[in-house]
Amino acid sequence: MQLQPYSSKDHTDLIDLYTQVFSDSEGAKEGESIGELVSNMLSTTPDSELFGFVALDDDLLVAALLFSRMQLSNQTDAYILSPMAVATNQQRKGLGQQLIRYGIDQLKSCGVKTLFTYGDPNYYSKVGFLQITEEQVKAPQPLSFPHGWLAQSLTDQSFDLMALDSKCVSALNDPMYW
Repeated sequence: MQLQPYSSKDHTDLIDLYTQVFSDSEGAKEGESIGELVSNMLSTTPDSELFGFVALDDDLLVAALLFSRMQLSNQTDAYILSPMAVATNQQRKGLGQQLIRYGIDQLKSCGVKTLFTYGDPNYYSKVGFLQITEEQVKAPQPLSFPHGWLAQSLTDQSFDLMALDSKCVSALNDPMYW
């Protein structure tokens, strides 16, 4: 298994992976929606505000994740992990957590201080995320699953997340994803 940064040559394969994984788990409509989100993120988000990482197995794309810039009212350098996909036949093998850890290491080396995600606390707590509240950091859109609002510090210091506002990249700034 090879972990590496996303390359623009992976664009179509990346969209196809997200579409297939979310179709398998949530239905075709959700798969199409997430595939469109990924396409929009890749085409509208400046390179300076987007990190992507992939896992390849014999040159076959089997997992991917995107981190996009989050603007916080205290000006902390922050990103959000969303979305993430692991090929259905590769799930439950630890690959997703391995790819997240790889991505986090890359973000740390770039000086990112805080990382957010919005998902299953049981899963993301395994890679260092802690539940936060909107009293700490207001999500960019109203949350339909408030206990899935998560963050972690990427520094040795604990983070001060009190009464902050946030803004995400335009592709992710749609209430349907929150």
